[in-house]
Amino acid sequence: MIVDARIVASCAPAPSRYRIVFSHNDIPVMNDSLQPRLRVLFGHAIPIGPGKAELLEHIAETGSISAAARRMDMSYRRAWLLVDTMNQCFKSPVVETATGGKGGGGARISDFGREVLRRYREMEIKAAQAVAADMEQFSSLLAAIPPSSTPD
Repeated sequence: MIVDARIVASCAPAPSRYRIVFSHNDIPVMNDSLQPRLRVLFGHAIPIGPGKAELLEHIAETGSISAAARRMDMSYRRAWLLVDTMNQCFKSPVVETATGGKGGGGARISDFGREVLRRYREMEIKAAQAVAADMEQFSSLLAAIPPSSTPD
């Protein structure tokens, strides 16, 4: 597998069907730093990224896609679509579901899903370590204060 690291703003096509894309999420302003975020692109789909990894962790904790969605302030439909995308992108399901009814439904992370999550978290750490010095230099190019998320 060839991995092509690009900044999200790049528009150039990847030479492979696999790409790793870095974006950033500001850490609170008092830290005055950036955090790289890793997304794995597979064609036009994103099999896993920071939000999907967090969703998997919440499903593992709650045993429910609905409860995991509530923890993330997300609709059940959005969470279900994210789970569906993950399950379609990987060789085996990462989340297994049981139909609701008298005994109730539920969801669980499969053993394969736990392995996907473990490897993704390891890649996140390695990616952050690899770009730490560059991110330090890159931060000098940013405005002193991030723009507000809501217009004044």
